[in-house]
Amino acid sequence: MPIRTNRGRTAVYRRLWGWPLRSPRHLIGTLVILAVVLTAVGIMLPKAIEKPGQTSANGSGSSASMTSRPGVAAPVTGTSTLPPRLTSVPPPPSGQIDQEGIRVAKEWVTAWANHPDGTTTEQWLKGLEPRTDVEYMAKLASVDPANITATQVVGEPQVASSSLGSMVLDVQTDGPKVTVTVVKTNAGWRVTEFKQVE
Repeated sequence: MPIRTNRGRTAVYRRLWGWPLRSPRHLIGTLVILAVVLTAVGIMLPKAIEKPGQTSANGSGSSASMTSRPGVAAPVTGTSTLPPRLTSVPPPPSGQIDQEGIRVAKEWVTAWANHPDGTTTEQWLKGLEPRTDVEYMAKLASVDPANITATQVVGEPQVASSSLGSMVLDVQTDGPKVTVTVVKTNAGWRVTEFKQVE
């Protein structure tokens, strides 16, 4: 006899949902059945949605996917390994490096090392100003030229790293080696940072 009242339907639903909670045995049985159903769905679902012509996991597939047509590249079945990741960027070939940036770096280090006895900080900064970024000039104002041991550049600048519009160069002096960062601005190449490497 069909259930005709809402109260009767509610009672049936309550019995169905309450059955697993009646005893521990019912609960364990419900969980086992649920695990089996979910496992079966997990196995069957990838096979059901597999595209036509796609090779399945056991290696069987349609003949269309295994043969190559003229003018069409055959599918690659092997695995490829990615090249090792570079930790440092090598400098580009000398033909691609802007020589103007190298010239500015060398002239800047030459002016940085030029501080005869009696040179004031203002005079020293005036020699650096044409090749130094405006914002970096404020930081250089705290440097005392009397503490600089170098007096001249003794080698050509070596490009340590280079990117579009920026270079890091090592310049050897008769004192420490100086690492200079130059950046291409609207006004040309300008030094934005330096450090001494003992």
